[in-house]
Amino acid sequence: MTSRVSTHRYGRIVPAFVVVLAVACQAFAQTKIVAPRNSYSVSEDVKLGREASAEVRKELPMLNDDRVNGWVEDIGATLVRAIPAEFQHAEFRYTFDVINQKEINAFALPGGPMYLNRGMIEAAKSEGEVAGVMAHEISHVALRHGTAQATKGQGAAILGTLGQIGGAIIGGGLGQILSAGSQIGAGLKLMQYSREFESQADLLGAQILARAGYDPREMANMFRTIEKESGGGGPQWMSSHPNPGNRYNAIINESRSLRVQGNANTGQFQSIQARLGGMSPALTAEQIAKGQKTGAGTIGGGTRTVRVDPPSNSYRTRNPSEFLRVAVPSNWDEVSGARDGVTYAPNGAFFQDDNGGTAFTHGVQIGVAQGSGNLQRDTQRLLNTFAQSNPNLRQQTSLQRDNLGGRNGYTTILSNVSEVTGQRERIALSTTQLRDGSLLYVVGVAPQSEAQTYDPAFRRVRQSVQIRD
Repeated sequence: MTSRVSTHRYGRIVPAFVVVLAVACQAFAQTKIVAPRNSYSVSEDVKLGREASAEVRKELPMLNDDRVNGWVEDIGATLVRAIPAEFQHAEFRYTFDVINQKEINAFALPGGPMYLNRGMIEAAKSEGEVAGVMAHEISHVALRHGTAQATKGQGAAILGTLGQIGGAIIGGGLGQILSAGSQIGAGLKLMQYSREFESQADLLGAQILARAGYDPREMANMFRTIEKESGGGGPQWMSSHPNPGNRYNAIINESRSLRVQGNANTGQFQSIQARLGGMSPALTAEQIAKGQKTGAGTIGGGTRTVRVDPPSNSYRTRNPSEFLRVAVPSNWDEVSGARDGVTYAPNGAFFQDDNGGTAFTHGVQIGVAQGSGNLQRDTQRLLNTFAQSNPNLRQQTSLQRDNLGGRNGYTTILSNVSEVTGQRERIALSTTQLRDGSLLYVVGVAPQSEAQTYDPAFRRVRQSVQIRD
């Protein structure tokens, strides 16, 4: 096939179809994004994000599931690599974590820390939709919209401290959760993202998605889902990320100028959603807020937030009875007033009511129950006894053969709803027989969200048991 040619006025011959193609590409070129004016330094973004992130982790319940977090981190790393060079900042450290909260929300802090609510993942219909929200949030960070908003709307001198900016950046209803005196909560209502910045994050997010290997139209689909879920008050995400107007159509139009580079989909979306569906329900913002406002000291209410130090790496030997020795973390003490067996728990994890009832949220309890000489039957009977006083108790695994104190035993994993916190807790129960036929049991208890921290400690406690009966 031959093509017509046209002669440039300087004599160079240019194929006509190339000229036409260049004009067409220019007509459909992606939108040029320019970062807004910012009075703050990049290092101030990093400092602000680091301080606010520490507060978030203290105030909000992290999901702490390796599989889900790993999947989100993989998506995030792919998107970060696709940030255009002009918006990359070597000082930024992008991190990705999931909050065990039901409401649809996501937010990113200056310098890179990002948090996705579990409810956002559960509301999505594809991995691309999750990636769309993440690309949008990454765009806010890369364009430094948080501190730019402060620069534009308030002025650096008015805001005073970085801590005040922190709460404003997060916005989106988190004031219902974060304590009023926290560094984040202090400036929560100073500002929200402007529609101009939202539009920028939509368009740059679409560009990042395409460069990373995701269809940018998935972002538009997710935002349409969020809008449908808004109802009366709207998801938290909507309050800090106002619709810039024709958001769906604007992203779709931008998508027409973009080429999806490869396929970044991990293929794990359905299995991740199934994993989340098998967990206890995520907490609502109201439940989290009530848990922070409830004082400590007595059992009841089921809305208390309990924070204790993690298990120490050093252990010390204890003698719960004349025939038994066990090693427990050195920052766990024997609890006075525990009626059922002997309990070792960190400071702040043991609770008692006026009637002598006790409960602990973290730690181990060691006790002896009446037995018939049949280990399996006696263990099941003990489980039934526990269930009678704990209606939310559920057995997660069958009885697995184990070794306790050098003797044949069983271990099983249970879940329960703590009467102290109202949240799901993970329970590891191990049993073995004593020579008189009675049943020795060791129970490890920790919040489900902290299971990865406490499971190794419970395992080490079980392995340390020495029986001399």
